[in-house]
Amino acid sequence: MVNISKSFGEIKANDNITFSVNYGEIYALLGENGAGKSTLVNMLSGVYTPDSGEIYVHDKKLRFSSPGDSIGSGIGMIHQHFKLIEIMTAAENIIIGQKRSFIIHRKKLKKTINSISEKYGFKTDPDKYIYDMSVGEKQSVEILKVLYRGADILILDEPTAVLTPQETEKLFTILKKMKEQGCAVIIITHKLHEVMEISDRVTVLRRGEVAGTVNTSETNPKELTAMMVGKAVDLSIDRPAILKDEVMLEVKDLSLIDRDGIKKLNRVSFNVKAGEILGIAGVAGSGQKELCESIQGLERRKRGEILFRGEDIARLTPRAIFERGLRISFIPEDRLGMGLVPTMNIVDNVIMKDYYLQKSLFLDREPARERAEHIVKMLNVHTPGIYHPVNQLSGGNIQKVLLGREIDANPDFLVTAYPTRGLDIGSSHLIYDELNRQKMKGVGVIYVGEDLNVLLSLCDRIMVLFEGRVIGTVDASTATKEDIGFMMLGGKEC
Repeated sequence: MVNISKSFGEIKANDNITFSVNYGEIYALLGENGAGKSTLVNMLSGVYTPDSGEIYVHDKKLRFSSPGDSIGSGIGMIHQHFKLIEIMTAAENIIIGQKRSFIIHRKKLKKTINSISEKYGFKTDPDKYIYDMSVGEKQSVEILKVLYRGADILILDEPTAVLTPQETEKLFTILKKMKEQGCAVIIITHKLHEVMEISDRVTVLRRGEVAGTVNTSETNPKELTAMMVGKAVDLSIDRPAILKDEVMLEVKDLSLIDRDGIKKLNRVSFNVKAGEILGIAGVAGSGQKELCESIQGLERRKRGEILFRGEDIARLTPRAIFERGLRISFIPEDRLGMGLVPTMNIVDNVIMKDYYLQKSLFLDREPARERAEHIVKMLNVHTPGIYHPVNQLSGGNIQKVLLGREIDANPDFLVTAYPTRGLDIGSSHLIYDELNRQKMKGVGVIYVGEDLNVLLSLCDRIMVLFEGRVIGTVDASTATKEDIGFMMLGGKEC
């Protein structure tokens, strides 16, 4: 990619960016939220067209007007959120959308898929349905999809975000095998330890420009972070001691069955002290979402008790909980679908939290304006202004708006589901520091996370969920990633 520039109105997402990826190389793209990484690879995958600059693939100058053009040139994009049809098999997902004859030769198809799997080290059953697969297996199908279509340049967006350590290790083995076979692999990630482990070179973007390109073997996480944010950043995560012995939240035998009769939570019991951060680990779909929504009052098809300072709130709605003076803030996993109204600006999204408390016929927007300005300043939200629609912000800045609104409500208890997902290293540490500030104020915190390094560094205890039940709870100061990874796969507490 040579001298690539792309603007959206007055915002310049990419400014004269040049970089190249070699055959048989694993290449990492780093940068803060809004630095231009997604825009850049979206031009490479045919979603956007550059305003200026040139793209060369296999020494040929190309211009992509659609994702189909990109795929046809040998580029495959593996998105963080999988694009698979659950009720179809792996083989059916791999061939769907391709121009082929009406009759599918299944034996020939399976033979081709097995041949690709053997070449790159996959262990995938072509006849297995997606809904029966683990997250790691689903990701393998996504990669097989693009390899089947002839891709030898792969772009992976946050590929380990929802993987266990064991699944991450398997993925890295596959990527190294692809590298040996001459493929070019581009990884977008915020996990610096993974960049150091897997990549050959790194390009760092800052505010739409290239801050630098370095050989991974000649750099370190501190240097890369400084390039990302423009200054040195302390990468350590504090874990202040718990100051109180008061149990703030106690969950007893919580069970939940969804509309299809599937048990999402199975006799879950635990407690959280005031000023404690309880981490929750588990592969995706282990009941984390249902547990968080049950505590907040959003999920009501449940049995068991949820005691908040001795009062059972299991049957209460979120508004009923709030009206009883029990201040529980919630950062949901789906930040735009559940947490914020995408088309509204920051001020209006702040008003949504407690608009119904105003007695006047007309809303007084001044308090919300002041709170919005405070949130933008507190969490360094990159936005043209507080009246800018939130869906036009980068994913990380949307997350900051949501987290800032919930913390600004001065909660007694904070339920956070993946609060740093999609955030760069600097922004993530702002969040960790803010959670620790809440902890020191005596706020109880539930932290649902996917990065085991962070869970082990930030949390006091870690509870592991598997298929809706508690496998075990460990002391974060003595547990290891391997212990937790084993438990996440259903193994007993070590």
